[in-house]
Amino acid sequence: MTLSAAILGLDGPELSAWERGFFAEASPYGFILFARNIVDPEQLRRLTGDLRDTVGHDAPILIDQEGGRVQRLGPPHWRQWLPPLDQMARAAPGLAARAMFLRYRIIAAELRELGIDTNCAPMADVAMSATHPFLMNRCYGDDPMTVVAAARAVTQGLLAGGVLPVLKHIPGHGRGTSDSHKELPRVEASLTQLRAVDFAAFQGLADLPMAMTAHIVYPAIDPDLPATQSKPVIDAIRREIGFDGLLMTDDLSMEALSGSYRDRAGLSLAAGCDVVLHCNGHRDEMEAVMAGTGILAGRALYRAHKALTMRGAVEEFDIAAAEAELAEILG
Repeated sequence: MTLSAAILGLDGPELSAWERGFFAEASPYGFILFARNIVDPEQLRRLTGDLRDTVGHDAPILIDQEGGRVQRLGPPHWRQWLPPLDQMARAAPGLAARAMFLRYRIIAAELRELGIDTNCAPMADVAMSATHPFLMNRCYGDDPMTVVAAARAVTQGLLAGGVLPVLKHIPGHGRGTSDSHKELPRVEASLTQLRAVDFAAFQGLADLPMAMTAHIVYPAIDPDLPATQSKPVIDAIRREIGFDGLLMTDDLSMEALSGSYRDRAGLSLAAGCDVVLHCNGHRDEMEAVMAGTGILAGRALYRAHKALTMRGAVEEFDIAAAEAELAEILG
């Protein structure tokens, strides 16, 4: 089957007639869900099934379920989670990583029951004093060793529950002092500084199956283009950090990027991203994105298929026992 190098959002909690036809023709690699797409468990199971039926393949269905401010599933049907950095701080000494494993193993169980098999986590962005508030408490720590240990635990928890992890925001968003949803951040750190901290965290997680880029300019590598559209930065991700999994863009509709949506997609793929991500479900934008997006082929197709092979069987798990242990660790 021919697949497009795209992951797309949709407008509401049910597929419109236009979306059914568009997705069937476009044949995107996968989909991503947001709060606007979610009503209750029964509706969500129906929607995930309809999405896969529409494209005729077992498409990965993504969601941002980090916990804290960034969680698309919440009360009354699903658990409310602490921001990750707050949970890390509250954990009993030596048990922060264990707490993250339990948290994301429970999240994986919630997701799989709904037909969602990919979570946009873990975060390997290293928190710093100047990290923008939109990102700060989504991080796991302020040093690479702590971040890698926590992110590895997140990965293990998700995979044990049959959910694919998406590492973000490679090669590092922690130095960003502005919100890339609204403007393009520039990180003036030297290459030595980037290697010692930002790259180091991602190097420790380079074996993960999927990763998401950062919409940030790193003048030490490329003075003009954000990582998502910069061949020198993508080369650093592949060669220096050593990540050889499926590389997707962050959302092309974020205001950090400029130009037409067709160009945003084309530039990202030309730079070396395997798949483009478009989230807001707007018809005109999706049509333009797909006009600039080719089919998955070559190494990108190999990475796409390889990632899906890691959607393994769900390991046996006692949620009640996990909740009790997590509560004890967090006091």
